[in-house]
Amino acid sequence: MPMSTFSASVCVFCGSRPGLRASYETAATETGEMLARQGWRLVYGAGDVGLMGSVARAAQGAGGASLGVIPRHLVEAEIGKSDLDTYVVTETMHERKKVMFMNADAIVMLPGGAGSLDEFFEVLTWRQLGLHDKPILLLDIDGYWQPLRQLINHVIDEGFANDSLKSFIHYVSSVKALEKALAETLSA
Repeated sequence: MPMSTFSASVCVFCGSRPGLRASYETAATETGEMLARQGWRLVYGAGDVGLMGSVARAAQGAGGASLGVIPRHLVEAEIGKSDLDTYVVTETMHERKKVMFMNADAIVMLPGGAGSLDEFFEVLTWRQLGLHDKPILLLDIDGYWQPLRQLINHVIDEGFANDSLKSFIHYVSSVKALEKALAETLSA
């Protein structure tokens, strides 16, 4: 499938660092390859560092389409990957998130830090408020997202959210399970 052709767009939020476990980078690489194989365009933060870079290089290497969005102040720090099919430089972080979200049919979270959590909570809040119905999938490699799952349950148990909040988040433990879940939701 040519790079300019894709059937859906998947926004991947993930770390600008590789993390401490090799399994995180392996999952990022496999995710990029899987998106390309399925003909789904990668939408991501346009960095060429950490898990972001691994996902993008793998998607590109497998012939996949890509859209990267990076704020001007991070072009140097995250080594803006300007060889993508579409490379967008924004003025602010908020604008970056908005452009990524608006160009995606589904949201996937790989391991990441504060920035990834910021992106996750923004799209989760928008979903909770009924502003979208895009699937939100967390790739829970080696149980990375279990503390977040516990936090979401705690928020609900303490009365700060309805139990329905859990239904907006789908946890998968492998790239194969992610591929299956995306295929089901993107074809629905």
